[in-house]
Amino acid sequence: MSANKILVPIGFSEQSILALGQAFNLAKIKNSDVVLLSVVKEQSMMQSLFVDDLTDQLKLKVKQKLNELAKQYGDKFGVSVDTMVSKGKIYEQINEVAELISADLIVMGTNGSQGNKSKLIGSNAEKVVRLSKCPVITIKGKDNRIGCENIILPLDLERQTKEKVTYALEYARYWNATIRVVSVVLRDNQEVREKLKKNINQVHDFIVKAGVKCSAELIEGGKKITLGNFVFQYEKKFDADLIMIMTKQEELSLSNNISDTARYIINNSEIPVMSIRPKESKHITGPTIAF
Repeated sequence: MSANKILVPIGFSEQSILALGQAFNLAKIKNSDVVLLSVVKEQSMMQSLFVDDLTDQLKLKVKQKLNELAKQYGDKFGVSVDTMVSKGKIYEQINEVAELISADLIVMGTNGSQGNKSKLIGSNAEKVVRLSKCPVITIKGKDNRIGCENIILPLDLERQTKEKVTYALEYARYWNATIRVVSVVLRDNQEVREKLKKNINQVHDFIVKAGVKCSAELIEGGKKITLGNFVFQYEKKFDADLIMIMTKQEELSLSNNISDTARYIINNSEIPVMSIRPKESKHITGPTIAF
């Protein structure tokens, strides 16, 4: 068994099966094992009073279906696969199992916004992203390519966002991809502009010296376009395959939600999004407009 493990929550929806294929592609490249997890929801107290609890029977059926998927994909990709079925709240079980198996990555599908709930990610996906201690790749779009040629790396002035660079280098090396570093100036502030320019140039030089292809660009933003839409425009410019964002420390510590920008990107991106949790810090910085 490999020391690296990718956890893939499976709800048997179209999106979760799409995420499954991407997870196995990554597992083969990363030399990782895959763990498939399905979570059976607990019955409410009211339901248990009037409906027989058939959870154990359901878990057996789900386990059988998971084992079939494990054999199909394991044989196809030559990857070691394990399966688990648990009972409880979906996001809690995903994060608990991720810690239990020491997963270094979670890959999961999400349906994104539904109806008028344009600011909401599928609630389980958002809670997994917010609480997970390892990176989470969420996949919403249906037309996801195998491999990766361009990685979009939005950066701001926060020290913690530079932690994304380590992950960007790792994944760029898997595919010999190009990292596209981008920062957005939303207001006419020369001091901020100069700091951002210096920041992205430093990151660009660091990536190039590490032997990875890279471009860096500072974009002038307007009031009518959100940060998320700037990222999407930039992603389309390079026909990119992956966007890397970071959930902020202050969001994790002081809020039950992730930022509007992070939510918007995950919720609306047609390409996979990797969300990275910042390392624990004793000092919490103030809120920013960062990615």
